[in-house]
Amino acid sequence: MTAQLNGPRLNPARGAARQLVVFLHGYGADGNDLIELGRQWRELLPEATFVSPHAPQGLPGASGGRQWFSLSSAAPEDPRGADERWRGVTAARPSIDAFLDSELAKLGLDDSRLALVGFSQGAMMALHVGLRRRRAPAAIVSYSGLLVGSEHLAEATARNAKDEYPPLLLVHGDQDPVIPLEAMFAAMDDFGRATIPVQWHLSFGVAHGIDAGGLRHGGLFLAEGLGVKARRPARAV
Repeated sequence: MTAQLNGPRLNPARGAARQLVVFLHGYGADGNDLIELGRQWRELLPEATFVSPHAPQGLPGASGGRQWFSLSSAAPEDPRGADERWRGVTAARPSIDAFLDSELAKLGLDDSRLALVGFSQGAMMALHVGLRRRRAPAAIVSYSGLLVGSEHLAEATARNAKDEYPPLLLVHGDQDPVIPLEAMFAAMDDFGRATIPVQWHLSFGVAHGIDAGGLRHGGLFLAEGLGVKARRPARAV
């Protein structure tokens, strides 16, 4: 049975929703962890609804912590856990797809108005789900993540009305001790071999997190993908 997801949301800063941005949180967190990004991006995307669902599984031994899938036998960056991660993303995908379909239907939008943003384990899910939607989302942003199942990229069949892959942005800190920077470069190589275009942003001096530069870069990337003219900050006088 597909788990029903829910979590915190932010309604548009003005008017009716014309875009939907969905955050997928990291291992051990919950939807409250990323909804703040929506507050930071409301100026760039004033007509967007932001939603940050809680992952369906509780994290054993961690009060309130959630997970999209179990990582009991291997750390996120451990290549020996590749099969486990593949089983995990595959099992978690239906509940996320159902949530996205439901949210889009509520707002009267389609996938061309959808953006996915994931952090760490949530980034694994954003890439896995977004590349396999019936129609491509407008943008996918991966923060501090990795590509699960590169050997299965033939399944990445999501295309937009122009028969293009969804725009992808990978953002990673060069001091990340949890999912090393090499994961980003490995993903770029894998996408390149599959002829899937990808952009990337390196956050210098950043560990497993999102800095102001990565936040700004991600927001501008979403605005471009969603066809929103980004507002430049007012110049101080």
